[in-house]
Amino acid sequence: MRSLPEPISQLVEALGKLPGIGPRSAERLALYLVQRESGEIRQLAHSLVTAREKIQLCGICGALTEKDPCSICSDTRRDAGLICLVERPVDILSIEKSGSFRGKFHVLGGKISPLNGVEPEDLRIAELETRVTKEPIKEIVIALSTDVEGDATSFYLAKRLAGKGVKISRIAHGLPAGSGLEFADEITLSRALEGRREFD
Repeated sequence: MRSLPEPISQLVEALGKLPGIGPRSAERLALYLVQRESGEIRQLAHSLVTAREKIQLCGICGALTEKDPCSICSDTRRDAGLICLVERPVDILSIEKSGSFRGKFHVLGGKISPLNGVEPEDLRIAELETRVTKEPIKEIVIALSTDVEGDATSFYLAKRLAGKGVKISRIAHGLPAGSGLEFADEITLSRALEGRREFD
């Protein structure tokens, strides 16, 4: 069987590093791209580089943004007393699509996972504690995934934040066990936020 030309093989390898793209999908994409007009590909490459260079993390909440602070942190109409704690910036987008949350956010940057070398100090917990002392936060809604690491991280945070004068709640478990927020539809997320309960 004839192998692919080296430039296409390299493109397949690069595309295969993207999340959710397997070897066959990477090959299909590569073959599609090399048959497009050069101008179209240059525009795609320019968009990729521009997005990477212009998008940064919000210095307050950790969301993806072009301006720091982000539009959510800057919005005075949002409830500054309510913070939704999420694992990754993309989780903010999922919750925002539900249209049911009018507070602000804090991105943790992952979950505690000793097996993967992720300890509490590797996450944005200290930044959250600083916000609790500086902002008028009354409630923190923990919206982490419902897998073992997500549960362990949630309980660790509830214990660490106890006694700081802030109510700690967790979204209701209308979410599929072991999955992330990006796989939940807007209605499920909306109900999960409305049905949040305080940590025992």
